[in-house]
Amino acid sequence: MRFPKLPRPVRQLTTHVLAIALGVVLTISTLQVLPSQAEPAPLAPAVDTPEIIAQRQSPATSTIGSSSFVTAAVNRVGTSVVRIDTERTITRRMDPFLQDPFFRRFFGDGLPQQMPSEQLRGLGSGFILDKSGLVLTNAHVVDKADKVTVRLKDGRSFEGKVQGIDEVTDLAVVKINAGNDLPVAPLGSSSNVQVGDWAIAVGNPLGFDNTVTLGIVSTLKRSSAQVGITDKRLDFIQTDAAINPGNSGGPLLNGRGEVIGINTAIRPDAMGIGFAIPIDKAKAIASVLQRQGKVPHPYLGVQMVTLTPDLAKQNNTDPNSPIQIPEINGVFVMQVIPNSPAASAGIRRGDVIVQVDGKAITSAEQLQNLVEDSRLGQVLQVKLQRGNQTQQLSVRTAELQNAS
Repeated sequence: MRFPKLPRPVRQLTTHVLAIALGVVLTISTLQVLPSQAEPAPLAPAVDTPEIIAQRQSPATSTIGSSSFVTAAVNRVGTSVVRIDTERTITRRMDPFLQDPFFRRFFGDGLPQQMPSEQLRGLGSGFILDKSGLVLTNAHVVDKADKVTVRLKDGRSFEGKVQGIDEVTDLAVVKINAGNDLPVAPLGSSSNVQVGDWAIAVGNPLGFDNTVTLGIVSTLKRSSAQVGITDKRLDFIQTDAAINPGNSGGPLLNGRGEVIGINTAIRPDAMGIGFAIPIDKAKAIASVLQRQGKVPHPYLGVQMVTLTPDLAKQNNTDPNSPIQIPEINGVFVMQVIPNSPAASAGIRRGDVIVQVDGKAITSAEQLQNLVEDSRLGQVLQVKLQRGNQTQQLSVRTAELQNAS
């Protein structure tokens, strides 16, 4: 069957209508298929914007940033940190053998008249406490020095006069006359320091001036007895910031550039461990040294160690032990210093102190702090265990004359 040929305009119109109809059918089919497929993925920008890059930084990068907080802290304390050089002259004593008149007649002028003197030089750090030129440092930095020279960061040098030394807390105050407009170190509060806080040590280790090391506060209230410094009465801030000879007396800073401690007490066998005197303690001691030149410290006169039932049991089960110890908590008296308050009160070696003024004593550090906080001449009521008996003694504190 043959269809008649349609005119050209009609054929074009028919073609357009069929194309439109086919497009509508395909669109409807596509809309029906899409819901059955996976959920659409979120759109991501082709290129990260600066805001997105900042959000993706690590915590360390966002904390330090391009301008380090350490730089800001050091710049804040900066010029108030000083170097302290000391000189001490030692004259050795002549051998008595060489002073014998017989040998002098025999050898004549060949014998020396006196031994040559020797110059000992020391190096430490410190920082300026006030604009008048008061410098705080360690006692062992300037102790027994014949000459003290304080060098500022700007290169100026001044002769320092030691105003006061306290060996028990290893602190000293030095005065320089450099006008009344010196840079002063900002002081923080060690009572607010927490384990894990930033710790920045500034000083002159090994003679390398203006050195900065960074670490954290490792622990707090590390007693001098635990550190192995039995002649001090301190609870240190422990840090892993590198502290070397020459750092002694320099400041330990927090992340804001405030002084939280005075670097000191370096143990030769320590690996990556340093100690600092808390600034709250140092401020109190410095104030007394400035006024009086020394700090009175009460003492009892016993060498002691913390005792626990387990330690006592280990001792008592040892067949070679020379003494049986009460298996209790307290402070074991290892030695009584002759002519001390403890000796005068009747405390003996082997006693276990369990109470002072009605307060239970469970550690040597606790007893030491209690005595340190007492007044000179104060009578302390000491309860102790001596074998199977309990004793109550009255001990009057006296002033500690020599830390060693």
